[in-house]
Amino acid sequence: MPQVMEFKLPDLGEGLTEAEIVRWLVAVGDVVAIDQPVVEVETAKAMVEVPCPYGGVVTARFGEEGTELPVGAPLITVAVGAGADEVAEPEDSGSGNVLVGYGTDHSRTARRRRVRPGSAAPAVAAAPAPAPAAAPVPVATGPVAVISPLVRKLARDHGIDLRALRGSGPEGLILRADVEAARRAPEPVPAAAPAAAVQGERVPLKGLRGAVAEKLSRSRREIPDATCWVDADATELMAARAAMNAVGGPKISVLALLARICTAALAKYPELNSTVDLAANEIVRLPSVHLGFAAQTERGLVVPVVRDAQTRNPESLSAEFARLTEVARAGKLAPADLTGGTFTLNNYGVFGVDGSTPIINHPEAAMLGVGRIMAKPWVHQGELAVRQVVQLSLTFDHRVCDGGTAGGFLRYVADCVESPAVLLRSL
Repeated sequence: MPQVMEFKLPDLGEGLTEAEIVRWLVAVGDVVAIDQPVVEVETAKAMVEVPCPYGGVVTARFGEEGTELPVGAPLITVAVGAGADEVAEPEDSGSGNVLVGYGTDHSRTARRRRVRPGSAAPAVAAAPAPAPAAAPVPVATGPVAVISPLVRKLARDHGIDLRALRGSGPEGLILRADVEAARRAPEPVPAAAPAAAVQGERVPLKGLRGAVAEKLSRSRREIPDATCWVDADATELMAARAAMNAVGGPKISVLALLARICTAALAKYPELNSTVDLAANEIVRLPSVHLGFAAQTERGLVVPVVRDAQTRNPESLSAEFARLTEVARAGKLAPADLTGGTFTLNNYGVFGVDGSTPIINHPEAAMLGVGRIMAKPWVHQGELAVRQVVQLSLTFDHRVCDGGTAGGFLRYVADCVESPAVLLRSL
């Protein structure tokens, strides 16, 4: 006799208490394997797939796409022991791996199979499921031709019913352009509507945007920050990069060179690779540099983290920056990819701006901002010349160090930018 098991939204870690259903990966009646992803959810930090620890037949789903659920709320119920001839499973009915992003080795090779009408249906199909804590939310009838979760999110944010749209993609696939066109379409305003009813657009401060707002607000509340900046002649650094890329092999990015300079500077000024423990009233200097870098995506600005950046050379840093950026833009960063940073490098020059006063990525102690590198008049070797100039800005927590330390860090970074040989001497 099959046993019906209820799978609840697991503890996502990192202080996250809720998640929004983006896309169901299974339907009622599907046969699922142990640790097979059953739903894609969006947390305040990332978009991840949730694996189910039970194998069997899905008997109920809880929540429509776009619904926000708290940790501990039911996601699906599974009749364990049904459909065993269709899915290869271990003898154990559950793996115990309920955290987001974790599963057993066969989780990626398992494939779901839907029970088709007329086929040998599992015995549990006619068995009543036990009363759940909350009634399942009915799913929409009729498929909606949308693949991208970003398109779904854009539609939700602007209150657009995807079922009312006609997709312009292959086989009626709804594209982002279709949602944008629907958003721009004028809405009829009732003739009798009072003037007070006409208001501006309201965007919910939740998900990634809400998490960013909370983190930046906390940084401003808790950290007594200060900023110093300096202009630097980056001509020699750009020439060194061109020479490195001319010999063949993987290309080295400017960001990777700046990151390598930062790790060398943090080795000389470890005060800036630290955090403040308010409970213990202590400054904690950290042994490794987990370097965060700002990456712009369709979901907004995210800060992936390169682990142990101090052990990587420019080629390795370039490859890791490229990998994490690609994953970020696909909306597939795991929470672990976005947490644990000890210092952040923010290259806002890609937006065509020269300078900024960065807000520290709490609970870190400092952030280096880099403006655009552009040709400017510059006094070089006693003569006026056109050089490649960049503005560097350092925002630091004044609790962990004084201006002399911060100025020394920034000056060392600028010296390495102006003369890469300075960095070679410190290696």
